[in-house]
Amino acid sequence: MMTSAQMRAARALLGIDQKRLAELSGLSVPTIQRMEASDGNVRGVVDSLTRVVEALEAAGVELIGEGAASASGGRGVRLKSGPTS
Repeated sequence: MMTSAQMRAARALLGIDQKRLAELSGLSVPTIQRMEASDGNVRGVVDSLTRVVEALEAAGVELIGEGAASASGGRGVRLKSGPTS
């Protein structure tokens, strides 16, 4: 599973826009827009989600699941589980 926030953050880390992600994944821009507009976990056809994840990983992003460790040890950002205030 990937959240819409992870998807937007991954694009930001790569410095790409929705159009470029659509090109990398072989999907349409409206499909990427719908996926990113999802509330929480990205909703969509499993094949489309798989294509986005593979495109992001091929571009150099490691998607880290809740409570999972990062295997590659590269730089990254992780959202804390609760408010910091």
